[in-house]
Amino acid sequence: MPKKKKSRKHLVRASVSNMELVKARSALRLELLSMGQKIGELEVGRGSFFWTGRNRHRSKRIPWSRFARMMDDLAYGDR
Repeated sequence: MPKKKKSRKHLVRASVSNMELVKARSALRLELLSMGQKIGELEVGRGSFFWTGRNRHRSKRIPWSRFARMMDDLAYGDR
């Protein structure tokens, strides 16, 4: 009996405003969707990135060093 295919839960759409990301306000923009519903938007630039939640009008700036600490805490916990 063939296996059932699972439908994908998450989808990411990407757009790039400038391929080299060297100019100001050039960024990679990722739109995140779950089950067809938008869950947020991530704009990745050189100095930091910005997160905009599903129903938010303002974005939250997160510097790369803070992001690295957040990911270390998430991945490795308190050592």
